[in-house]
Amino acid sequence: MSVALTDPSSLDTVDYDPIGHLNLLFAHPASVSSVNRVSQTLQSQQNDLAAEISALESAQAYKPDSSLERMQSAQTELSQLFRKIETVRSRAIETEENITSMTADIKRLDGTKKNLTLSMTALKRLQMLTTAYEQLRGLAKTRQYRDCAGLLQAVLQLMKHFNSYRSIEQIATLSREVSELQRELLEQVCEDFEMAFAKAEVSSKRGMLVEACLVMDALGDSAKSRLVTWYVNTELREYRQVFRGNDEAGSLDNIGRRYAWFKRMMKTHEDEHAVIFPAHWQVNEVLATAFCDGTRDDFKGILERSMRRTDGAKVDVNLLLSCLQETLDFEQSLEKRFSNEPRASIDTLSSTEGKTYAFSGLISVAFEPYLSLWVDSQDKQLASMIPKYRSQPLISADDEFSPQAVIQSAIELFHFYKLTLSQCAKLSTAERLLDLSRILAKYLDEYAQQVLLHKLQASGQALPPIQDCILVLNTADFWHVNTNQLEENIKKRIDPELVGKVDLSSQSDAFLGVASASVLALVQLVEQDCEGVWREMKNTNWSTMETAGDQSSYVGELVRHVNNKTEEILAVVGKQQYARAFCDNLVEHLATNYINNIVQCRPISETGAQQMLVDKYALTKSFGPLILYHNPSPTPQPPPAGFVRRVEQSMGRIDPLLKTLQIRPSPPEGLVQAYLIHIGDKSDTNFRKILELKGVRKSDHAHLIELFGIHREGGGNDKLVQSSPLLTPLMATTSTLSSTTAVGGTMSAAAALTGAATGGRGFDAGALGEKLLSAARDISTASTAMPSGSEKATINENLRNFGKFFRRDIGGLGARFGKRDGSMGAEGEQR
Repeated sequence: MSVALTDPSSLDTVDYDPIGHLNLLFAHPASVSSVNRVSQTLQSQQNDLAAEISALESAQAYKPDSSLERMQSAQTELSQLFRKIETVRSRAIETEENITSMTADIKRLDGTKKNLTLSMTALKRLQMLTTAYEQLRGLAKTRQYRDCAGLLQAVLQLMKHFNSYRSIEQIATLSREVSELQRELLEQVCEDFEMAFAKAEVSSKRGMLVEACLVMDALGDSAKSRLVTWYVNTELREYRQVFRGNDEAGSLDNIGRRYAWFKRMMKTHEDEHAVIFPAHWQVNEVLATAFCDGTRDDFKGILERSMRRTDGAKVDVNLLLSCLQETLDFEQSLEKRFSNEPRASIDTLSSTEGKTYAFSGLISVAFEPYLSLWVDSQDKQLASMIPKYRSQPLISADDEFSPQAVIQSAIELFHFYKLTLSQCAKLSTAERLLDLSRILAKYLDEYAQQVLLHKLQASGQALPPIQDCILVLNTADFWHVNTNQLEENIKKRIDPELVGKVDLSSQSDAFLGVASASVLALVQLVEQDCEGVWREMKNTNWSTMETAGDQSSYVGELVRHVNNKTEEILAVVGKQQYARAFCDNLVEHLATNYINNIVQCRPISETGAQQMLVDKYALTKSFGPLILYHNPSPTPQPPPAGFVRRVEQSMGRIDPLLKTLQIRPSPPEGLVQAYLIHIGDKSDTNFRKILELKGVRKSDHAHLIELFGIHREGGGNDKLVQSSPLLTPLMATTSTLSSTTAVGGTMSAAAALTGAATGGRGFDAGALGEKLLSAARDISTASTAMPSGSEKATINENLRNFGKFFRRDIGGLGARFGKRDGSMGAEGEQR
C-alpha cells in the first residue's frame, strides 16, 4: 500500500488504469480504513502538479523570445502585408482604367466595322435581288423556264432576308413586285399547259412543259396542286361526259367499259404525259385516285336510284355480284401496280398532304350497303343445296369405301363455306359478315339434321349398314372440328366489336350429337346380331336349375357374336376416341340388356341366380379386351386399365340384383335383410319385383312385405334411398317417346331423353342415343302434323343437347385418347 502511494510515476504512465489502481489500493476489506491517507496523498499530488504548471506558464510568458513577443511581431507583419495588398489593388484599378481608355476607340471601330459589313452584305443581297428580279422578268417573257426555275428559287431565298425590312418603302415595293411576278409566272405556265393540250401540241412543246413544271415546283405546293388538279380534270373530262351524261353507258352493265377507258387513258398518260411531270408528284396515283373517287360516287347514285325504282326493275343480284367482282379485280390491279413503285417521303408529297394511296375498297365500298342482297343469294343457294345433298348416295358407285372417307357433300359444302367467307370478308367485315355467319350456322344445323341424321334413318326401322354409320361418323367429326375452326376464322376477320356475337358452339355440339348417334347405331348393330343369343338365355329354365357350374352355353355364343361384330366395326373406326366411346357404350348397353333379360327369365331360383352371377363374371372378363380390336398390335397387349374398370363398373350394376336373388325366401328375415343390404331402398314396389323375380307365391307376398316394412323402419337403416335406380325401371311399361316430343308437350324432348337415359344412375349414352333416334323418326313421321320450323328446331335442340352429353361422356378420354378437335393425344398414339 505505502509503495503504491509514494510512487507518483504510476499516475504519469500513458496507459494508466484508474480502476486497476484502485483495486490494487483496496485489495482487501481491511484496506478501507486507509481511504483518508490515499485521498490526502492524491490531493498533495494534485497541488504539486498545479504549482509546477503555474511556474511553467510564468516562465513561458516573460522569458526572452516568449510567445507574447512572437504574437506582437506577427500582428505587425500582417499590417504591413495588408498595406501592400491595398497598394497592388489600387494600381490594378488604375491600370484597368488606363487600358479601357486606350481600347475604347478600338471597340468603336469594331462596331463600326460590323455595321459596315452588314450594310455591305444587305446592299449586295439587295443588288443581287434586284438584278435577279430583272433577269427573271426577262426570262419569264421569253419562257426560258429552266433558268426561271433556278433564278426564282434564288429570288425567293433572297427575299427571306428582307422580311424584317418591309417597313422600308423601297423594300416593300420590291416585295410586291416579286409577288406579282410569281403570280404572272403561275398564270403563264397554266396558260401554256392549257394551250398545249387544247391545240394537241404536247409532243412539240414537251421540253418547255417539263421546264415549266420546275417553275411550278419552285412556286410551291399551291401552284403544283393547281396544275395537277387541272391536269386530272382535263384527263377525266371525257370520262365524266360519257359515263355520267349517258344512262346507258353509265349503267352497271357497262362497268367493264369504265375500267377499259381508264386503262387506255393511263396508257396515254404514261406514253405521252408522265415524262412531263416530276416523279415525286405521283401524278399517276393522283389520277387513279380521282378516277376511283368519281366512279365510286357514280355507283352510289346508280345503286340508290335502282333501289328506289317502283317498277320492280331493281338491281339483279348476279349483275351486282359480277360488277362487284370486276371492281375488286380492278382495285387489286391498282394495288399491285402502284405498290411496286417507289414512294417519296412525306415532306415531298406536300401537295397531297403526305398521303399514300390505298386502292383497296376505294370503289367497292359503294356496294357495301347492298351486300344484304348477296347474303340473301347465298341463303337461297344453300337452301337449294341441302335437298340435293339429302338425296345423294353416301358414296358414289365409282368410289370405294375407306375408313377415313368423308361424305362428298361435306367436302363440297366446306369449300363453298370457305369461298363465301373469303368473298364476304373482302367486301365487309361489319354487319354483313355477321349476317353471313348466321346463315352459315343455319345451314350447318340443316346439314346435321336433314342430311347426316337422315342418312342414319334412311333405312326406316332397319338399322343402317356399318359403312353408312362410319361415313356419317367421319363426316360429323369432320364438321365438328371445322365448325370450331370456322368460328375462329370469322372472329379473326370480323370487326372487334362484333366478335362476341359470333358463336357456332351449338352447331359444333349438333355435329357431335350426330357422331354420338352414329356410334350408338354401331352399338345397335352389335346388339341386333346378339338377339338370337338372348333368346337362348330366355329359353333356359332358371327356376329348376339344381346346381351352378361353369358358364352357360349362351355366354360363349354371346361373346363370339360380340367379338366378331366388334372386330368388324373397330376395323373401320378411324379415331381412338370414337372406338373407346363405342366400346364403353357397347358394354353399358350389353349390361342393360342383361338386366332386362334377367327380368324376362323369371321365375329365377337361388341356383339360377348363382349361375347368372357366374355368367356375369365370365362376360365381364370377356368384354375387357374389346378395345384391343381397334388398331390391333401384332404382339399380345393387356387391355387398358381404364377400360377394364369401365367394364367392371358397367357389369357390376347387375351384382346387387343377382346377390339378392340368391337368398332363399325362407327364413323371410334373411331375404329382407339381403334386400336392404344389396338393393338398399324403401320401396314396397321394388321389393315386390324381387318377389316376382324369385317366383314367390302371391299368398306369401303380404307377410314378406309387412316384414320388409318393419325392418326398413328399424334402427341402422337411415341410409336407405327412397327408390333404387336399378329396380325402378324394371318391368315398367315401355312407351314410345313420340308423346314427349310433341309440340304441345310440357317437357322438352331433351329432358325426356335425359331422364330416360339416366334413370338416376348417371349418363347412359346407349339409352339416350336409342331414344334420340326414335324421337327423330317419330318427329319425321309426324312432320305433316306440325310446322316444319318447329320440327327442325326440336331435332336440332336434341342434337345439341345430346352432343353436350356425349362430349361430357368422352371428356375423360381427352387426355388419354384425343382432344376436342379430334386429334390423337400422346397416350392414344402410343396405344
